[in-house]
Amino acid sequence: MSSKVESGSLPLAAERDTRVWKIWLALLAVYVIWGSTYLAIRVAVETFPPFMMTSIRYFFAGGALLLFLLLRGAPLPSRVEWRNGLLTGGLMLGVGTGGIAFAEQQGVASGLAALAVAAVPLWASLFAGLWGHWPSKREWGGVLIGLIGVAILNMEHSMQSTPIGALAAIVGPMGWALGSIWGRQLKLPGGLMTTAVQMMGGCLTLAVITVLFGERLTAMPSGPSILALVYLVTFGALVAFSAYTYLLEHVRPALATSYAYVNPLVAVFLGVLLANEQMTLYGMVAMGVILAGVALLALGKTRAH
Repeated sequence: MSSKVESGSLPLAAERDTRVWKIWLALLAVYVIWGSTYLAIRVAVETFPPFMMTSIRYFFAGGALLLFLLLRGAPLPSRVEWRNGLLTGGLMLGVGTGGIAFAEQQGVASGLAALAVAAVPLWASLFAGLWGHWPSKREWGGVLIGLIGVAILNMEHSMQSTPIGALAAIVGPMGWALGSIWGRQLKLPGGLMTTAVQMMGGCLTLAVITVLFGERLTAMPSGPSILALVYLVTFGALVAFSAYTYLLEHVRPALATSYAYVNPLVAVFLGVLLANEQMTLYGMVAMGVILAGVALLALGKTRAH
């Protein structure tokens, strides 16, 4: 009798171990890959216009993912799902990622850009109030601490020297947060199809911004910029987004979104190591304050649930 139980438990144990490894690999992907995309963006925008580059990125990534899903028999999204996906994708990827690319093209260091994006949970908590989900007292504390960190971040020298870049680095994460929260209230196709539709929405929004800004290629992009764009399409968009979707389906939201703590550290390390970027005292203090605010916010959400 016991042998049957033991033999029957082996497949379950193997399945559990496989799932644990998949979760760790997915976490590693969003931690390292998304942390490295800030440096890749900096290299890409050296010879690509920022909004054009980001539009191309999501055209190929979103188009490839959409084609893959359709070939596997996934149904096309409804008209309402397309509309909602295009709107939220325009905010998240058009305003959000496009704004960060523009900020880096204006001279904001990749580590500082990643640090600005770490404030997304703060903006998301505030935007959730538009739908009646205001932060709790503990969460308000995290929001206020985090916003103090954002204020300190704007005292950093390289942010002060590029005011339009600093503005883009703040507005970009706000667009991502608003699109994320709004998307929870709207009907979307779900799974990877949502990601594909939102990527196409980001592509279209960025194409419009590209025209409005009059961006154009004045010369053939450099080899490093092209390689950086390929990396952003394949790893930054397809691999990391797929890993993030897997995490959302299999782990607690607090763990799935923990990349917000790790990405700035990875981005700062790579920026210093590979791009000779420097982090001043203001930047280091801002990093500690923003991450403390996000941690308190996450703790408040965990206890509230």
